[in-house]
Amino acid sequence: QMQFVESGGGLVQDGGSLRLSCVVSGHTFSIYAMGWFRQAPGKEREFVAGISQSGGATDYADPVKGRFTISRDNAKNTVYLQMNTLKPEGTAVYYCAADASLKKILSDRDYDYWGQGTQVTVSS
Repeated sequence: QMQFVESGGGLVQDGGSLRLSCVVSGHTFSIYAMGWFRQAPGKEREFVAGISQSGGATDYADPVKGRFTISRDNAKNTVYLQMNTLKPEGTAVYYCAADASLKKILSDRDYDYWGQGTQVTVSS
């Protein structure tokens, strides 16, 4: 069973920054593509960013391109999401997810494992 420890969420003002972390245990981290998703109240869960097993490929949702950066440290079993210039519409629960597919389409929602989520609130 894969365990996730997500951290870094909180309350930030419009235009501020946060860095989310997701530490994974229970499986060999480096074989998993990783993704960040978010779900705002009353809305469906949506893709934010994804990164391949090696970190050589990344993908971002259009609303966050140029502001968010996903990265990973396979030695620390950790994936990060640096979020800059946050906007109120970014208020949501942010989830990290893992998938073992070798040719994973990072934006697809069908990840194998999901974390519990961390709340991000952006005040206007």
